[in-house]
Amino acid sequence: MISVSVVEDDRGVGEGLSRLLDCSADCRCLACYPNAEVALLDIPKRLPDVVLMDIDLPAMNGIECVRKLKNVAPSVRIVMLTVYEDPEEIFNALSAGAIGYLLKNRSPEDLLNAIRDAHSGGSPMSSQIARKVVQFFQNCAPADKAESLSDRELEVLDLLAKGFLVKEIADQTGLGYGTVRTYIRRVYEKLHVHSRTQAVAKYLQPGKLKPRRMSPI
Repeated sequence: MISVSVVEDDRGVGEGLSRLLDCSADCRCLACYPNAEVALLDIPKRLPDVVLMDIDLPAMNGIECVRKLKNVAPSVRIVMLTVYEDPEEIFNALSAGAIGYLLKNRSPEDLLNAIRDAHSGGSPMSSQIARKVVQFFQNCAPADKAESLSDRELEVLDLLAKGFLVKEIADQTGLGYGTVRTYIRRVYEKLHVHSRTQAVAKYLQPGKLKPRRMSPI
């Protein structure tokens, strides 16, 4: 069971997320906090698997909360869940330690899949967010080992850039979940990056990597 804590000042939204989690087969809401200050006191004690963090919180904002929380509970995987698409906010949240960034208008099933992805080591991010992140990585080092990526690795990277979650990539390609994770790890190693965000940034830079179409297995 994946334990999830929610940091959300809108009571209606928080209660809705709690119900969604508790009604799922493999997630449960550990706690829902109305502000960053309360979350910082309690989350390090409970250590949920995943934290859903709003940005626009009263007093201390969500980004600062992420930064402080990662200092005291580095193992907690934090996903931003917000209405903001501002590139600077996205970059700041990821730089503070968030491992994913989702918009609140995602469907309930998409949100649950994103939580599962985050719990298994992924970095859930919608395609529109991935495109916005790219502008903050224009000075990334050249992908000097791009030519060594296999067709399948490029296909998986292309799907990552389009915002697909690991499970969705597995369904799309006909590969097993663990196999997709292996391909993603290889892509990171070959591109000298440490996250989905950085890999997608290199992929979307003009002239760096070119997607190739795969023939069915």
